[in-house]
Amino acid sequence: MSKEFYESKERRVLMAMRKTLSKIIKDLTPTDAMVEYPLTAETVEDIKVCLSLIASREKELADEAGITMARPRFIDEPTNVDTNIVSIDSLRKK
Repeated sequence: MSKEFYESKERRVLMAMRKTLSKIIKDLTPTDAMVEYPLTAETVEDIKVCLSLIASREKELADEAGITMARPRFIDEPTNVDTNIVSIDSLRKK
């Protein structure tokens, strides 16, 4: 993988901004459902736009470096890999 990609100042700045915005959101999110959220809807939307722009630029940098960014998968998400699943019942001797 490209060493320049991982040591890029722009990438480090983007990563720090993404992590900081995410921590701010986490810290401001009330744990009690009865407490009012301290940010306005406009501010929340602005943060979403910022995070989207950061993610988009990170993807552009990765594409330029020829790196495929792995995205998390959910357990129930279908995979593209063909699997041969055998039922346990079919293994029992009759």
